[in-house]
Amino acid sequence: MDDIARIERENIGFNEMDAWLNKNGVTEIECLVPDLTGVPRGKILPRGKFREERGMRLPEAVLGMTVTGEVPSSDVFNSIISEADSDLILKPDPNTVRIVPWASDPTAEVIHDCFTVDNKLVSYAPRSVLRHVLDLYAQRGWKPVVAPELEFYILARNTDPNQPLEPPVGRSGRSESGRQAYSIDAVNEFDPLFEDIYEYCDKQELEIDTLIHEIGTGQMEINFLHGDPLELADSVFYFKRTVREAALRHNMYATFMAKPMAHQPGSAMHIHQSVVDIDSGENLFSNSDGSDSSLFRGAIGGLQKFLPSTMALLAPYVNSYRRLVRDTAAPTNVQWGRDNRTVGIRVPHSSPKAKRLENRVVGADANPYLAMAATLACTYLGMVNRVEASPELRGNGYNHPHEHELPRSLNEAIDLLRETKALHDVLGRSFIAVYSSVKELEYTEFMRVISPWERQHLLLHV
Repeated sequence: MDDIARIERENIGFNEMDAWLNKNGVTEIECLVPDLTGVPRGKILPRGKFREERGMRLPEAVLGMTVTGEVPSSDVFNSIISEADSDLILKPDPNTVRIVPWASDPTAEVIHDCFTVDNKLVSYAPRSVLRHVLDLYAQRGWKPVVAPELEFYILARNTDPNQPLEPPVGRSGRSESGRQAYSIDAVNEFDPLFEDIYEYCDKQELEIDTLIHEIGTGQMEINFLHGDPLELADSVFYFKRTVREAALRHNMYATFMAKPMAHQPGSAMHIHQSVVDIDSGENLFSNSDGSDSSLFRGAIGGLQKFLPSTMALLAPYVNSYRRLVRDTAAPTNVQWGRDNRTVGIRVPHSSPKAKRLENRVVGADANPYLAMAATLACTYLGMVNRVEASPELRGNGYNHPHEHELPRSLNEAIDLLRETKALHDVLGRSFIAVYSSVKELEYTEFMRVISPWERQHLLLHV
């Protein structure tokens, strides 16, 4: 059975999708595909054309662009994405169809998968990478369960990129000041915005859980209910669109940049993960007596061994590494500990049935599909290869003698990703080649920019 047939069998199917579109009176379809950065690409089709074509075509380069829209020209890149820039065939995943709640006319959105002309999944597409990792788990009778926690900032509108960002004005007519971690009143300052966010999420059937005010000024966090990694990655993809759209309608910006403001904490996407047996549903991280299983210890060991090599996916921009510095509520190590937020791998308090790991390294700016895939790839390699975890770290992880166990720049992270062959087998060699080429070009583009810091401190002093 080819990949298209397999996906159609697993989901609700086109007939059910058509019935849903009819029921909701949909006249237009936003046909979306997540690119390497997590940006929605695609086309808007009239309902009739969508029904006839069951998808669309886009140039291959859509999956090989930097965040600025540039395309690499290296031999390695061109060996995968041809210079002829042929078409991708994109097919809708019926299970992802949602109403676009802010559209003026009845409009639906649906995420598409990318295929070659012979009906094979394009291996370097972000959804394909995650699907491949999930298939590896399924072959061993395992099913990963995840729950992301996503931080973001709401900001005053700022159309000048040369000016620092500021918190927005709330209902009181004043901008937030100081640190308001877990403050209910600080969240209530922006009630109209969050009422729209919850309404939009409800209409899109996005199962969000808790809303809290995080440490930073104007920094919020939304927690998602645990579930299937691909479905949760789709939800995060939709959620980012939703929050940005809602903020604009309230004359604000919302950003998922890892470090938008110099003197505020960065934003993360913490990923909680457990693994259950497909047949029994039992949590494989716990033994029958509730103690830690060997698979649990292997998963920790896998994260410790391979997280540094996946940082180009988990911290994908130059800005990402501004978050990963000492004493900013972000981890700088791959140590693990129970209920310890100063380490990269936290084991929250839970019952044996709910035992899980929390990867605290991931930035909010990461592509959710690739962040899930990278996290699951690390734990998979650790469990399969019985990688031994280090002893638990107790106390402050920032005082650990090996504090800097993660790459400290995008350039270093790209090199580590290319060098770690074990990850190539799990994430896909063509994906690694395309992704690292794109990130290398982004880094080169950034290095052509002269920052205000350089002009301020170097212009007349060196």
